[in-house]
Amino acid sequence: MESIAKQSGTFKSFDGTPIYYEVRGEGEPLVFIYGIACLANHWHYQIDHFSKNYQTIIFDLRGHHKSSGVSSAANLNLESMAKDVQGLMDHLGLKKAWFLGHSFGVPIILKSYDLAPDLFKGMVFINGFAKNPIKGMFGLDVVEPFFYYIKGQYENAPEIWSQLWKMLVYNPVSMRLAALAGGFNMKLTHFKDIEVYARGVAQMDLRVFFPLFEELMSFNGEEICKKIEVPTLIISGENDHVTPKKFQYELRNSIKGSEYIEVPYGSHCTQLDFPDYINLKLEKFFRGKN
Repeated sequence: MESIAKQSGTFKSFDGTPIYYEVRGEGEPLVFIYGIACLANHWHYQIDHFSKNYQTIIFDLRGHHKSSGVSSAANLNLESMAKDVQGLMDHLGLKKAWFLGHSFGVPIILKSYDLAPDLFKGMVFINGFAKNPIKGMFGLDVVEPFFYYIKGQYENAPEIWSQLWKMLVYNPVSMRLAALAGGFNMKLTHFKDIEVYARGVAQMDLRVFFPLFEELMSFNGEEICKKIEVPTLIISGENDHVTPKKFQYELRNSIKGSEYIEVPYGSHCTQLDFPDYINLKLEKFFRGKN
């Protein structure tokens, strides 16, 4: 298999927070943004494919992995993350790019577009949302109360709950439960990808996770969607119970001229379930807009 050279580095964002990034290939730039508590591995099939003919760029969100060391807890919010996107583009000397977001990566893209629409050639939303997806997640209204219960317990005993978090998340039972709940398609997604994801979540600093999760619940980008004037592709997984299809329908109905694809048997991570199919659809979309 042909190996594409990787350029990696770190730049200081507007508040001094270090943001780690990786660049591969040459050509039209594609910026990949993963979801909360996730990691670059969620995009590895797309990066391997598109680096042959495009310049692919992926970075760690502030507070995640190699972008740890956030300068202030007050800057753990979507506006700061959007400024990180602007800083990345400026650091790399890019005037425009295609932006691809998965899950919470979609609100980051929406906020980035709101702040700097001139940076966008187009955008792709995979299993994303423009407003709080937590109410009714998995067909129940239990996630939000459970979140605040865990947050309260953590604040009372942070060291104990940090260890419990790692034990709860990084074990085979939890990984399979996450898949059964619609996070992955166990028949299609390699278990190694699920394991890598679980390891990343387990390593997440809860002091970062809690405020960002609250941002996720409070964000409403419906008005931003109405202002979008660049080509937009929305991809939904048929069996995604994390961000069910209604959230992608709302994106499609709000963004004028947007295209919509529903992936049969797709989970919350359709780009891992059906990488070849997704890559084909992305390629067709990019070429059709040039």
